[in-house]
Amino acid sequence: MPLDATPRNRPGTISGSITLPWCTEASRFPRKWAGDKKGKYGVETPYRDRECNEVAAKMGQYIFTDRFRKARKILICAALVAFLVSGCGADRADDPASSAPTITEAAARTDQKGLSITVPGTLAAGFAELAAGVRGHIGMAVMPVGGDQLVSFGDWTSGPAWSTMKVPLTIAALRHNPGASTYAASAAITASDNAAADVLWQSLGTAQEAAEAVQAVLREGGDTKTTVPATRARPEHSAFGQTEWSLVDQVRFAARLPCLSQSARVTSLMEQIVTSQRWGLGELNGAEFKGGWGPDTSGAYLVRQFGIITAPSGQIAIALAAQPDSGAFGDGMNALDKLATVVSQHLDELSGGNCTA
Repeated sequence: MPLDATPRNRPGTISGSITLPWCTEASRFPRKWAGDKKGKYGVETPYRDRECNEVAAKMGQYIFTDRFRKARKILICAALVAFLVSGCGADRADDPASSAPTITEAAARTDQKGLSITVPGTLAAGFAELAAGVRGHIGMAVMPVGGDQLVSFGDWTSGPAWSTMKVPLTIAALRHNPGASTYAASAAITASDNAAADVLWQSLGTAQEAAEAVQAVLREGGDTKTTVPATRARPEHSAFGQTEWSLVDQVRFAARLPCLSQSARVTSLMEQIVTSQRWGLGELNGAEFKGGWGPDTSGAYLVRQFGIITAPSGQIAIALAAQPDSGAFGDGMNALDKLATVVSQHLDELSGGNCTA
């Protein structure tokens, strides 16, 4: 696959594929250039941009300038974003004591805002191509079941959980009362029945006790940040459904979900979603998932899903979301259909996992 063969990179760009957008263009601020002088790492270096220089230098440690021979190897691994086929790896800097991260490691970090790695034919490229044609905001996060490395894509990152929060709610209710209504648990998950979910919520005690019980399940599942409210932020909607749940926290929970005690009954129900709600992840064979959707105060819909899918290498936790500019539920649903299709085309790139004893 061809890489950028431009003789020189712009400030803040390494080999045309890894972009450091926080580095300013030379034209934005007056600065002196040393006659097109290049730094030791083959990256044009403006004198008065210390932060850009330091970052570019770190990233440059991993890239040769001899026609991008080593850049190709690194970018292929980076595009798989920490879900690599066994045996693939990028050379580190010559100094073994160096603590600078590899590009692959950097790409797997959620704090690397603006870092863009795209190699044709990969999941990252497929997502980027889809996102370019979507009118609105989309996001996705993936993680091996039982693993601890996740990667996220897109510009949608967090919003109300809506009915996806019925998964930890149902686990909490079944733990609290194993003899709880089988109908309520089944309806809340398979048909996203709101009345059934309210029955489960009320079975946990007071509103505060219910919120704490659901939140405890999240903590057990590796989500250390999400707070479940005890009161309704919007009177017409449930308290738990308005929980702010980010994609990265949701996928962390999903990666632990099959491993939680007494979760098997719920994950089994997640594989039995009614036909009318089997869009998005529901189009993937054997997917255990739950969707959630609802309007904001202006009536514009957010549509999201999360769950477990199966790849040749094991189970993968995934979370998707779409918030179309049109605000229409149908457009959000169609965006998730397309996202799921992209994922299905690249399952062999992802390293799955499983629950460890």
